[in-house]
Amino acid sequence: MERKVQGKFSDVGFLGFDVYGTVVDWRTSIARESEGLLKKYGIHIDPLTFAEQWRSYYQPSMEPIRAGQRAFVTLDVLNQENLTALLKTYGVDRTQLKIDEFAHWVAAWERLTPWPDSVEGLTRLKRKFAIGPISNGHIAGMMHLARYAKLPWDAILGAGLTNTYKPQHQTYLKSAMAVGLAPQRMAMIAAHNDDLAAARACGFKTVYVNRPTEYGPNQTKDLNATGDWDHVVGSITEAADALGC
Repeated sequence: MERKVQGKFSDVGFLGFDVYGTVVDWRTSIARESEGLLKKYGIHIDPLTFAEQWRSYYQPSMEPIRAGQRAFVTLDVLNQENLTALLKTYGVDRTQLKIDEFAHWVAAWERLTPWPDSVEGLTRLKRKFAIGPISNGHIAGMMHLARYAKLPWDAILGAGLTNTYKPQHQTYLKSAMAVGLAPQRMAMIAAHNDDLAAARACGFKTVYVNRPTEYGPNQTKDLNATGDWDHVVGSITEAADALGC
């Protein structure tokens, strides 16, 4: 018998998901996509380490936009700039790569493998809730990633829609507005405590999904829930259990 959603989530109309790290495993995916090109250009580094280094540019590249020091550009632009800067540290100039080769490498962020529980969990949650990303990814990137990883979104919200980057409150509030819901009828599902803290400050319900290996065996952040979130789970299928799906 199908269970009804009860308690705080009974009036929730949309579940928003962080994507990179929560729904998909960016680290091993970027390593897989980079390995051949690293060898081709003589960059002698473990592909997993390279993936972590590329990701390390992610938040700093957004900060000037958050601070109003730079006009908004989408994540694909930042990923291009960040890869260019990282390659330069290894003595490789972007112009050494063919245009289509460089573009394919940047688009590796659209070819990320979901965690083993993600598609099943999302499919179950979709039975009772509208679901979609509230991500820093751009709309085209989220669309291509959804098709690649078979993510069953109902809508794509987040930075590409709001022209702001999380954890800026407008990313959450304008996403809620876009689907016609009050913030109190939205929920954020993420593996990152700071993401959930910002969403809760906007009135969202919160679900923490533990991903202690997102950054590999040496991960030091988000190893567990650090807030009093509405639900704390170990997978998206557990989130479906918790929400009666």
